[in-house]
Amino acid sequence: MTGRLGVWFMRVLARLPLPVLRGMGWLIGRILFVLAGPRRRVALRNLALCYPDATQQQRRAWAQETFVVFCQSWLDRSWLWFAPRDVVLERVKLTGALNELDGDTPTIIFAPHFYGMDAGGSALTLHTQRAFTSIFSTHPDPAVDAWFRQGRQRFGDVRMLNRNDGVKPIISNLRKGGLLYLLPDMDFGRNDSLFVPFYGVQAATVPSLSRFARLGRAKVIAMVTRLTPTGYVAEITPVWSGYPTEDAEADTALMNLNLQRYIDVSPGQYYWVHKRFKTRPEGEPSIYS
Repeated sequence: MTGRLGVWFMRVLARLPLPVLRGMGWLIGRILFVLAGPRRRVALRNLALCYPDATQQQRRAWAQETFVVFCQSWLDRSWLWFAPRDVVLERVKLTGALNELDGDTPTIIFAPHFYGMDAGGSALTLHTQRAFTSIFSTHPDPAVDAWFRQGRQRFGDVRMLNRNDGVKPIISNLRKGGLLYLLPDMDFGRNDSLFVPFYGVQAATVPSLSRFARLGRAKVIAMVTRLTPTGYVAEITPVWSGYPTEDAEADTALMNLNLQRYIDVSPGQYYWVHKRFKTRPEGEPSIYS
């Protein structure tokens, strides 16, 4: 019941002007920054590890921004998934190396956890008719999970896969010339992860980008989606030259290094509330104690 009510409320919010929604998100984000102590401490700890030379005041400002942008992007899913197509087209822009989407070369889009990632997914499906595969975790509330799936499949030829569906359908779609929207920049635990640097800190990182690129004989590009006052801008990067190699660890370290460069442009828009360094090498104590 709670989930269905929430989805209904988002349908109502979709009718509001964007500045009103953004103002609501700003207010809720500022309040959550004060009330959500555990997540605030995680964000501040991550920023202290990744930006040790920044002032404490600067890191706190980034942490506060990440709460605000989180709330604004959550409310934006109302119009993103319910507003008319022309409204979404007006507010969500796709820029950069768009030629990389042409043709039928198997292509993996590295889409790190910036808060605008769902807007970026919509931007892609609005601008290409290529078969598009994305991997997401199931939401525990069935009504919310259905809303997420319908929203993400609203435009274009989109196939949503659960993480438990295995590798075969992913590789099959790639080899047929499809696109894979991949988000491998979180801590998924020790299984199948490698410890490679992320801002100089050893971080458990799944090598799926390198693995899928090799198995699918695919090129790799990145897409970073940033929130703007008028909506979102999703930027496609040129192809990653010489990627992948036969060295999955080196490939995964390069992925994290490229991610750092993307984050440095707008640190406050990255998903710092996630315990990115939760899994530690054997013998190392918890970073978040």
